[in-house]
Amino acid sequence: MTVTPDRPAPSAAASSEPTITDRFVEANRVYAQTFRDGGMDARPVQKVTVVACMDARLDLFAALGLDLGDAHIIRNAGGVVTDDTIRSLTISQRALGTRSVVLIHHTGCGLLGLTEDFRRELELEVGQRPQWAVESFVDLDGDVRQSMTRVRTSPFLLHKDDVRGFVFDVHTGLLREIA
Repeated sequence: MTVTPDRPAPSAAASSEPTITDRFVEANRVYAQTFRDGGMDARPVQKVTVVACMDARLDLFAALGLDLGDAHIIRNAGGVVTDDTIRSLTISQRALGTRSVVLIHHTGCGLLGLTEDFRRELELEVGQRPQWAVESFVDLDGDVRQSMTRVRTSPFLLHKDDVRGFVFDVHTGLLREIA
């Protein structure tokens, strides 16, 4: 494959140590002991949807000053606007009342420079070509503009007046708006 992780993958050998999922389940048990249903609605309080990269370095709630229940958050590789993103945005707007869309890409993204060769290599490895595009890019600002255009031109979305795009700098934590 074209992409390799920065850290070595855990051994596939059987182990008596709990898996990460086991640790999540245990953490959830602890969480549930003090959990209280706040009576929140599924409709975001701030009437905004944020589309961002899935990169683990982006803490969107902290970076944007959001609280639980404030926004819909849609994350995918690169934060690109795909057909599935449009599906989620359409449901967010038409069924759940959001009106604004904020797009956030970031510096140091794994999709920068990745090519469609990734799909071809995957097809050779598993014997089936993925039905999805990689959506890689070489121009970060250009890709933010492309995502804004995809939102603004979608016939399914009701609210396209407040669509803004940004690049998050993973070294400074600052957003830079893309016009």
